[in-house]
Amino acid sequence: MNSVKFGDVPVGTDTHPYVIAEIGSNHNGDMNLCRQLIDAAAEAGAHAVKFQSWTEKSLIAREEYERNTEYSDKKRHFGSLWDMVKAYQFTAEQHKEAHAYCLERGIAFCSTPFSPEETDLLESLDVPFYKIASMDIVHLPFLKYVARKQRPMLISTGMATLAEIEAAVETVRAEGNDQIVLLHCVSIYPPDYEMIHLRNMATLQQAFDVPVGFSDHTMGTAIPLAAIALGACVIEKHFTLDQDMEGWDHAISATPAELRTIVEEGRNIRIALGGGKRIVTEAEMEKRKKFRRSLVARRALPQGHVLVEADLDAKRPGTGISPAEMNYALGRKLARDMQEDDVIRWEDLV
Repeated sequence: MNSVKFGDVPVGTDTHPYVIAEIGSNHNGDMNLCRQLIDAAAEAGAHAVKFQSWTEKSLIAREEYERNTEYSDKKRHFGSLWDMVKAYQFTAEQHKEAHAYCLERGIAFCSTPFSPEETDLLESLDVPFYKIASMDIVHLPFLKYVARKQRPMLISTGMATLAEIEAAVETVRAEGNDQIVLLHCVSIYPPDYEMIHLRNMATLQQAFDVPVGFSDHTMGTAIPLAAIALGACVIEKHFTLDQDMEGWDHAISATPAELRTIVEEGRNIRIALGGGKRIVTEAEMEKRKKFRRSLVARRALPQGHVLVEADLDAKRPGTGISPAEMNYALGRKLARDMQEDDVIRWEDLV
C-alpha cells in the first residue's frame, strides 16, 4: 500500500496522523470569524482547515427548501433552510480570501466540492486534495469528474455499504487516479458509541489496500485518539471556537483545546505504536542494572565453599549473576569470603 501526499505531507500507515479542522459552515458567513477559526486551528497544530463549497443552487432542490421553511430549534437554525444556506454559503471571493489567509498562517486550505463548478474553483486554488462527502460516494459521475483532476481524493464512507465503497474506489481508479484515502465515518451527529465500529478501518484497509482515516462526529477527544491507536492516518474533526455558538455544527465540534489534544496526543500515540518487532531499548538495558535481581549469599560463606541452592537468594541490583543462570553457579567454589547479602559475580567463582 502506497502512501499519498497531501501537498508535501505524506499520509499513510507509517506517518503521523494528518489532522483536519473541519470548519465547514462554522464560519457562519462571517469572514472575521472565519479568520479567527483559521488562527485557532493553526495554533492548535492542525495540518489543514476544511470548508464546504456549495451554493443555494448546487446542493439542495426546491422540494427540500419548501419542506423546511421554519425550525423549532432556534439555537442551530434561524429562518428557513433557504435563509440559512444563503447566509452560510462560501462564495468564490470568500474561498479566495480564506485561501490567502491560510497561506499567511502556514496551514493548508481545503474544501469539499459539491459540483463540477466548485471543483474547478478549488482547482484554481491548488488545493492539496479533494474531500468527497459521504453523501456523494454514490454520485459516480461526480467522482469521475473530480478524479480526472488527478489530485488525491479523501472519501468519506458514511451511510455506504462495502459494495458502494468498492464502486466509488473503482470509479476513481478507472480514471487513472490511485491517490485515494478512505475515511471511516458514521453520518450521525453525534453517533452513539455502539454505532462507531472503529474496527471498520481495518476492514476498509484490507478490502481496498488504501490508507484509511476517520471522520469524527463524536463529542470530545477519546474516539479520534482511539482511531489513531487503531491506525487512522487522517482525523477529520468539526471545529469551533465555542460550542454554544448559533449554527448547524458548533455543538458537535471540537474546541481549540480539544483539537490541540488530538494533534499532540495523536502524534504521541503514533510514536508509541512503533513497530511489531520486539526491541529492548538501550535505556531498558541500562535499567536492568537497577531493576533486575542478582544472586546473593543467603548467609556468610567462606572462601572455597561449594555453592548449593540453599546458599543463594536473589535481590536487586542486577549487576551480578542473574538468577536465570543459577544452574551455572551451583557446584562452583567461592574465590573469596562472602558476607550475607553480598552480590555474587562471576569473578567471585572458581
